[in-house]
Amino acid sequence: MTTAREIDASKLPERLEALPGIELVRRATAGVPAYLVGGAVRDLLLAEERADIDVAVEGEVGPLAEALGGELVEHARFQTAAVSVDAHEIDIARTRAEVYEHPGALPSVSPAGITEDLARRDFTINAMAVPLSGEPQLIDPHGGVADLEAGVLRVLHRLSFVDDPTRALRAARYAARLDLGLDPDCERLLRSADLSTVSQDRVVGELARIAAESHPSRALALIDEWGLLEMGSAPRVAAALERLFAASPQWSEYARRETAILLATAPGDHPARLRRRAGKLARHDRPGSPAEVQVLAHDHVPEVLAMARAAGADWLDDYVGRLRHVELEITGYDLVEAGVPQGPAIGRGLNAALAAKLDGGAEDFEQELRIALDAAEADDVAD
Repeated sequence: MTTAREIDASKLPERLEALPGIELVRRATAGVPAYLVGGAVRDLLLAEERADIDVAVEGEVGPLAEALGGELVEHARFQTAAVSVDAHEIDIARTRAEVYEHPGALPSVSPAGITEDLARRDFTINAMAVPLSGEPQLIDPHGGVADLEAGVLRVLHRLSFVDDPTRALRAARYAARLDLGLDPDCERLLRSADLSTVSQDRVVGELARIAAESHPSRALALIDEWGLLEMGSAPRVAAALERLFAASPQWSEYARRETAILLATAPGDHPARLRRRAGKLARHDRPGSPAEVQVLAHDHVPEVLAMARAAGADWLDDYVGRLRHVELEITGYDLVEAGVPQGPAIGRGLNAALAAKLDGGAEDFEQELRIALDAAEADDVAD
């Protein structure tokens, strides 16, 4: 069952003016062709509240990000940056074209105009833009408004799921959140999505975004229905954790983001091992430091914390409260660029750096990176 809706694009200018942080972005992009793009435009059309702003610029990203001020994380390879300033999250990307060298590969990017940039996107509902200077006329070359009104999800080309199979997981997320059905061609092409061609980290990243939704069980049920992953009991686990998070808002910000509800989707004995670690943590007297929590949880801090908290380890609320206010300067991209292979070593390194930062043992980027690299290179510890 999909929801047909009427979209009044004439209200877009006034909604754009009311978007928090938009004037800050306009000042920073003065003189540079810049556009509000993607999900930000979609949500304005739907009159949905949005905490972040997606901007595409026909020029260098770095100077714009620096002009915005605030905390900056830049990814030169993909010509993107994320800026946190005045309680606003602003994602900036250079308008670009993408080429996938083989199925599931990360794309090679090259500068391009806004037309090519919109054509590379996942679905028509995310392939719209609004200029940030001059008249805010909607740019909708692929019929995104019509698809929103019809309540359908449609890809832009027939190799979309071959190039990037994680788009199939995004399809489940958008379909569940916006009550959309698949366009017949999209439904047929979805069968070409082979998630075995992409790294586990990318799959988990998409599942983590699903976990952050208000009702993740809906998307997980679609993933199961479409045969994308062996979901096992994940939809039921998700529904149970939705109730837990609703009763404990402090947990929903962290545990959802890091996706404890994905335990049932992991291969092999992974869920059983995590349950054992959570049991140890729940039975443990309160550890003296965040690092001790990390040791007890081993390489899977978010999942184990959520399970232990659900088992009654109320003292973990203090730990999570501290965790909410600490952010690492390093990212998984930094570890990859330093030579760490994609896989569990990335998470092991980031968790070690986070524990050290919580304990006061990592004060800057260099210290975080050193600690993360040491942990990433360490051998797996047996259960």
